[in-house]
Amino acid sequence: MTLQVLITIIITALFLVLATLFINVKATFLIAGYNTMSPEEKAKYDIVSLSKFMGKVLFAISGSLLLLLLGQIVSSAGLAIASTILVVAISLFAVIYIITGNRFKIDKTTTHP
Repeated sequence: MTLQVLITIIITALFLVLATLFINVKATFLIAGYNTMSPEEKAKYDIVSLSKFMGKVLFAISGSLLLLLLGQIVSSAGLAIASTILVVAISLFAVIYIITGNRFKIDKTTTHP
């Protein structure tokens, strides 16, 4: 087993652990900006839905990393490229989904400037 494969296994395992923590709403402290909000601001967000969404995104990225791992094991550059494209696409989707439409705000009447 090469060092590259070992590192990919460790990173994939880390993403799977984080995804499980987010799905079970145990890692909300890792959501950027949430801890710095005042209690009044925190009350405006549905942290359970946001946390579960982040867990699903991390599971999807973990699947892409498993594809990368498979590509490394069978020495397939195509799988590695596909994995990279998937990670970028999933990440972009997650960012756009979160910042548009106030999906995780409890008070839907408030809009961003």
